[in-house]
Amino acid sequence: MADSVTVAELVKNVRLNVYAGEKYLEDRLITTSDISRPGLELTGYFDYYPAKRVQLLGITETSFTKKMTNKELTKVMEEMCQPETPVFVVSTNIEPPKQLVKAAEDAKIPILGTKVTTSRVLSNMTNYLEGKLAERQSIHGVLVDIYGLGVLITGDSGIGKSETALELIKRGHRLIADDRVEVHQQDEQTLVGEAPKILNHLLEIRGIGIIDVMNLFGAGAVRSQTPIDLIVHLENWSPDTPFDRLGNGTETSQFFDVEVPKVAIPVKTGRNLAIIIEVAAMNFRARSMGYDATKVFDENLNSLIKENSKEK
Repeated sequence: MADSVTVAELVKNVRLNVYAGEKYLEDRLITTSDISRPGLELTGYFDYYPAKRVQLLGITETSFTKKMTNKELTKVMEEMCQPETPVFVVSTNIEPPKQLVKAAEDAKIPILGTKVTTSRVLSNMTNYLEGKLAERQSIHGVLVDIYGLGVLITGDSGIGKSETALELIKRGHRLIADDRVEVHQQDEQTLVGEAPKILNHLLEIRGIGIIDVMNLFGAGAVRSQTPIDLIVHLENWSPDTPFDRLGNGTETSQFFDVEVPKVAIPVKTGRNLAIIIEVAAMNFRARSMGYDATKVFDENLNSLIKENSKEK
């Protein structure tokens, strides 16, 4: 988990314009993903002013400032420019009040602008900051994009996860991370996985070493991150271990507050794991769209039982 994000990073990733204070972009740190839209503060009420948050001003806030006297507005803007305040953002191509520009310059706080609406820039900044500042967990596994689904392949070391991922890449799918997957919760239902920076686009194959997937297979063979939709756990086959044969299991794994569906696949000589995992992803998507082959089998079985009962 990153402890902070610089205002310079916010400008680059949310595509904001620098209105004033460009020389302070690298020095100002954002430590929370919460965004503040100062309302009561403009009236002079600062008892619960969230000074550590990004301060966002839109049409509503700037319209209110036009009804304030120069003295009132100067005092409010100076009060809003606290040492821990990271940045001011003004939406909808609005020119910030000159009193704010003066107070922010004195406090060495940058002012950013954007042409998009307040709601849109609020959403964009929140999504970016939550992704960067969210708590992260490192998982041993391989993450691949199969037909647009994020599939996390887990299993004991040496069971063949990376080799299976290589075969999937050759079949046209994309690698996100090999060996270590950094995961974070994006929202109440979404878990996102990505590679640590040191392992970006790299895949380790025993006997060959480390290969650069992007260099060997092209930019279309890699992806920076993806939501994790399905976990495929590889297990060494054993006659004593029960495996789901009908596909009616409902096993899940939980990371943070998100539960992700999980299937266990036995590993045995002669099994093409890449094709099996590919089909598992396709079957998961079919189920998500309302088609369940297990239910079809049950219906066919019940129909056959009824026919045999009538004949008797």
